[in-house]
Amino acid sequence: MKDPSLHRSVTLFRAFMREQTEPERCYALLARDAADQVERYVPLAGKVVVDIGGGSGHFTEEFRRRGAQSFLFEPDVRELGAGGRKTEGAVVADGYLLPLADGTADVCFSSNVLEHVEDPRTFLSEMVRVTAPDGLIYVSFTNWFSPWGGHEWAPWHYLGADRGRRRYERRTGRKAKHTVGENLFPIHIGTTLRQVRARTDVQVVSARARYWPFLPGIVPKVPLLREFATWNLLLILRRCP
Repeated sequence: MKDPSLHRSVTLFRAFMREQTEPERCYALLARDAADQVERYVPLAGKVVVDIGGGSGHFTEEFRRRGAQSFLFEPDVRELGAGGRKTEGAVVADGYLLPLADGTADVCFSSNVLEHVEDPRTFLSEMVRVTAPDGLIYVSFTNWFSPWGGHEWAPWHYLGADRGRRRYERRTGRKAKHTVGENLFPIHIGTTLRQVRARTDVQVVSARARYWPFLPGIVPKVPLLREFATWNLLLILRRCP
């Protein structure tokens, strides 16, 4: 699928809306799309790719299909076994302290993890540490004020985290997967961009709305609007020599 394009955005959105009933299709499609995005900047064949928080392993397996040596690091054992899947060589590890030497990865990859960590600055620093000079860092996250900021109980997070979660549980009769302050943390685009741009060990190659069908680099530049309209921010960073 061409990126950006209306066809791509609609296809991803439809798959996303069926995530609960068709998770395999949803995440396989998202993995192919993410790998395509990485290959806009670096060919994957022969590269060492570190996938942090990749859960069920769809991203890692897609990178391997394209010839990369890809390794999955996931802190939640339950996520590793989701859907009965098993990714060979997966390591249970905390993204704050990866069991890797400095400069190990040609590509350090993290998709939709940053909103689930309490200290995103330290998490990003660890990604930078394990990336080789001139290596690529791919990190995307769902910002708090986006329409999906509350995840399964969105858009009621706009009424407040506790109220939104309780409303979801009343309506569905199920316990919410995410609780703010435990496994979901409000993260904002402006704050994150300022932190990343202030670093001297990375260069910001691209900051764009990951799923937008047109002009994906424009909205993240507009203060306030970006917090609501971006939906999901994709940062492409280059490790400085």
